[in-house]
Amino acid sequence: MTPAARVQAAIEILDLVIEAARANGAPADRLIADWFRSRRFAGSKDRRAVRELAYRAIRACGEVPETGRAAMLRIAAQEPEVAALFDGSSHAPDPVAPGEAAAEGGIAPAWLVDRLARSGVSQIEAASLLDRAPLDVRVNTLRAGRLALPEGGERTVAPHGWRYPPETRIEQAQAYLDGAIEVQDSGSQLACEAVGAKPGETVIDLCAGAGGKTLALAATMENRGTLIACDTDRPRLSRLAPRARRAGATGIEIALLDPGREALALERWQGAADAVLVDAPCSGTGTWRRNPEARWRLTPKQLARYVELQARLLDVAAGLVRPGGRLVFVTCSLLDEEGADQTRSFLARHPGWQAETPALPAGTPRGSGLRLSPHHDGTDGFFVARLTRLC
Repeated sequence: MTPAARVQAAIEILDLVIEAARANGAPADRLIADWFRSRRFAGSKDRRAVRELAYRAIRACGEVPETGRAAMLRIAAQEPEVAALFDGSSHAPDPVAPGEAAAEGGIAPAWLVDRLARSGVSQIEAASLLDRAPLDVRVNTLRAGRLALPEGGERTVAPHGWRYPPETRIEQAQAYLDGAIEVQDSGSQLACEAVGAKPGETVIDLCAGAGGKTLALAATMENRGTLIACDTDRPRLSRLAPRARRAGATGIEIALLDPGREALALERWQGAADAVLVDAPCSGTGTWRRNPEARWRLTPKQLARYVELQARLLDVAAGLVRPGGRLVFVTCSLLDEEGADQTRSFLARHPGWQAETPALPAGTPRGSGLRLSPHHDGTDGFFVARLTRLC
């Protein structure tokens, strides 16, 4: 592909991403993979270049662009070498018409920028949410005897965390194939540390998803005790069993829950858990480095639904914790509605509980918890709160 053809390819992909953002369709990485799957002529260098162009345009546009061309013109307005490729040659984008407008720049749609500011997120901190994320891994202590880390990594603030450049093909490393390392952002690793899970305890991962945090908890518990991984998403939860086998994590009980009836399915664990982790569904504002188009998908109504769901899951989790036990609430968000405000509301509803600041080596106090962010901590954005049920 010529450089101009790569620009046109990125425009076509951006059209698909914009359409999907408006219709809550497939994520950008899947759309890009599908686009190239039907275009075998594109080599590996072409794929990398087109992907990079598309993501640069996504990060550069605050509001949802009208078209992929308008989004790419935002890049062209800043980079004359890209603008020169709008030359109308074979497979190239048409020349820029007089007065043709580029998409609006910015960090996010205006309403989200306002919510971030109201949550105490500075402009510099918000902008860091659009940086390209590194690749973090967690050393799996259950497979420590097989550890031979790939070259090029450096330690992170997480106790078992290592960081690699984003383009690292970690899945090809022997340590990954052996289950000795797991891909996990250092902020996510720290959220697991806040649980303080110990061997022999009963721990419930209420929103386990594909099980990344469950595996970290299993390693901390040294495969001793009771660990229950729960979720309402069958496809995501089904990925946990093969991941656990590779990681050497045993004794994990998997529980598929019915939305709205979680407490019924977990009735036998009422008041029995030493710790419950609630890594609740949220807006994902803290993960924009990895999914920058997510800020185009979120609406105020969706955010309100997330806040309502988080509150309900916290109430479900509270019933599972034994007296003296703890509940760790985590969202990958920097919005107070999904963090400090949510914790404050929980404590108002449950007078028999108190908050204690998680003892983590990173994070900035926010309300009754800690906030992690790319700007301050080099991690994805998280809110982490640790709540204790009084005896």
